[in-house]
Amino acid sequence: MSGWEIFWDVVPYVTLAIVIVGTWWRYRYDKFGWTTRSSQLYESRLLRIGSPLFHFGMLVVIVGHIIGLVIPESWTKAIMTDHVYHLQAGILGAIAGFATLTGIALLIYRRRTTGPVFMATTVNDKLMYLVLVLAIVAGLSCTLIGATPGGAEHDYRETVSPWFRSIWVLQPRGDLMVQAPLYFHIHVMIALVLFCIWPFTRLVHVFSAPIGYLFRPYIVYRSREVSAGKELVGSHRPRRGW
Repeated sequence: MSGWEIFWDVVPYVTLAIVIVGTWWRYRYDKFGWTTRSSQLYESRLLRIGSPLFHFGMLVVIVGHIIGLVIPESWTKAIMTDHVYHLQAGILGAIAGFATLTGIALLIYRRRTTGPVFMATTVNDKLMYLVLVLAIVAGLSCTLIGATPGGAEHDYRETVSPWFRSIWVLQPRGDLMVQAPLYFHIHVMIALVLFCIWPFTRLVHVFSAPIGYLFRPYIVYRSREVSAGKELVGSHRPRRGW
């Protein structure tokens, strides 16, 4: 077993341990810091454009990674041909990747050019943005290279995907990851670094997404009525007419 095989067998579990322990530590000892530290109050124009681009683009990217890494190749071949699979993956992946990259570029520009926002930016934030941008660029590069005739010769569903699934069944296949091209190695290593710093940055807010908002009842607003000719404290006399 080569050193690279050992690396791809061991490092994912080290990363997973850091994510679990780091998230628990952050929640246990830094609950008040578990936030995105919103800066909408200082500037909203660029935020209204950059934030949806980044978040919706990232959502599509995550769904694409789930399909590509979790679903076995035999399942996708039963639904579509390899040509159609790589074509839609390349088109949707490129659109989502460029949207995500454009969104985070706007957010970084906003953070750098808006005085109060820049003053609230920590060294931790700068490191997070750097690694996140590198991960997005590396992932987009993998998508674009895979869409070329030379890149299409390698099917990540035969190397990277089974290696990823083998980690979760505690039977790591680092030998499969070794067979993947260098650009996949770079992308995965940057992703591992991103996950290692994840619990200690503002990205931790992902683990507390407000899913409950999708299912909570509607908020009903009612006017305060005047009872027995008397006005309620803090209420205003209703206007007459239309």
